[in-house]
Amino acid sequence: MSKIRKISQSSLPISFNFSEYDFKRYWKSFLDSNLGSIYLSIPWDLLVKDLNIRYKKTGRKSIFSPQGKLALMFLKSYTGLSDRKLIEQLNANYEFQYFCDVEILPENKITNYKIVSEIRVELAGKLNIHTAQKVLAQVWKPFMNYYDGILEDATCYESSVRYPTDVKLLWEANEWIYKQIKIINKIVKGRMPRSKFNEQKSKYLSYSKSRKKGHKKTNRRIKSLLYLLNKQLGQLSEIQNKLPENYTMPERFYVRVKTIEKILKQQQEFFAGENIKDRIVSISKSYIRPIVRGKEIKRVEFGAKANIVQVDKIDFIEHISFNAFNEGTRLVSSVLFAQELFHTKVKYLGGDAIYATNANRKYCSQNNIITGFVRKGRAGKNEPNLKQVRRSINIKRAAEPEGAFGKHKNHYNLNRINAGTEKTELLWIFFGVHTGNAVEIGKRIKQAKEIRQRA
Repeated sequence: MSKIRKISQSSLPISFNFSEYDFKRYWKSFLDSNLGSIYLSIPWDLLVKDLNIRYKKTGRKSIFSPQGKLALMFLKSYTGLSDRKLIEQLNANYEFQYFCDVEILPENKITNYKIVSEIRVELAGKLNIHTAQKVLAQVWKPFMNYYDGILEDATCYESSVRYPTDVKLLWEANEWIYKQIKIINKIVKGRMPRSKFNEQKSKYLSYSKSRKKGHKKTNRRIKSLLYLLNKQLGQLSEIQNKLPENYTMPERFYVRVKTIEKILKQQQEFFAGENIKDRIVSISKSYIRPIVRGKEIKRVEFGAKANIVQVDKIDFIEHISFNAFNEGTRLVSSVLFAQELFHTKVKYLGGDAIYATNANRKYCSQNNIITGFVRKGRAGKNEPNLKQVRRSINIKRAAEPEGAFGKHKNHYNLNRINAGTEKTELLWIFFGVHTGNAVEIGKRIKQAKEIRQRA
């Protein structure tokens, strides 16, 4: 308990203009709530230091303190509210304000809900998932009982994108380029170049509404849209040359054009029957890749794939990537990762069949790590005991990691990630996973307090 920051009235920068009696009453009510338990479980000062969040020396003073910025991200994951709804609730809810280390008077309500995304972008540029998790692990260690056993599994935290098809992707690219041509044409006060955009729009809408989209019809749409996109990119390049010398488009414009040029090249190669590497499936999120999962309901998912290591029901992100990877190759690094977090040798390990490669089995045997993998070869002298241990490990492996993934996605805002960039999406996942951990650690802190009070 000593590693969790002790809270007192004098340590808080906000008082809500309450009398001392009222303040203590409201503050105690907050600490006794579920949100208060989460507040007590998070090492705010250490996380602020790790992310190097500081007060701005110049410009307008921020509404939120460094701690408040972190708290706002935890609060978003905990509530699952949109940015707008989160700010509305923050304006009216004193517990939310206590949690976020901010005092909002009725006459000074926050009206700019975009402040949430601004803070998310700021923190995303500073977050180092590995070092932040080391901070959390060391503070949470006193409230954990088993550091020598790990369970691991992989999941995909899906991004909020529409299901991509070649026709949809090409149409979105054409539509965006056409809009940019119109915008630039207004600036240079010229005539719109001729194209069959409106004709293709009518045909695309007709295709979208048709219930049966045959192979021939789809190929015809793709071929037409490829031709139109190639022509429009050329027209965009020509009209850009007419811009005044001192006029430049925003950086995101050039990034998007480059992405669309790459999409055109990939789709042309794919239409010609070639294989495509690093296939782009969204013009707004060009970092997203198809992750083939092989599930009955969803064969392919689109988002970040994470290898999760679970220690005593507390989850840590061992590896995360928007590119597909084989989690079976991550077993050795997962063991080393857990040992680095808790400074304890791993003795037990549970994972599904994909982790049970010969190389992984050999590593576990050499390091005396008991696994839940199906036995290969002859039974040893201690086979009855080992069989019982393997059964126990497999029961936990089948229930706990999968249950944690469902909890993350259904309760901590990780079902569909609405972030707009790669870094902010990783930040979103980090706070979603560790909000779930903070809830669990908060419960354990409360239980430990009740036991001490009864003693």
